[in-house]
Amino acid sequence: MSDSKTTTVTRKRFEYEEEGHIAYMEFDTDDHGWLTLWHTEVPEALRGRGIAGILARSAFDHARENSLRVDVICPAAAAFVKKNPEYHNLVGKKS
Repeated sequence: MSDSKTTTVTRKRFEYEEEGHIAYMEFDTDDHGWLTLWHTEVPEALRGRGIAGILARSAFDHARENSLRVDVICPAAAAFVKKNPEYHNLVGKKS
């Protein structure tokens, strides 16, 4: 097994790989400048390591870098943004 840790964006997912396991946060974007964070999945073997937060930070940084607003559906992303006020200005609700 590899000990490498990576975060990538692929297939409408932010992915984090460690020890051969992949955690991910699913998202969509639209033509109106919105990034919607739907769901986070962290394998049992990786839980308790703050990986959901790593994925959320990647998502919010991606939104900031691409001038996107973020619609937070995912509970893990909601918990992250609540603890990280520097991202509050990105959050809104798509109508």
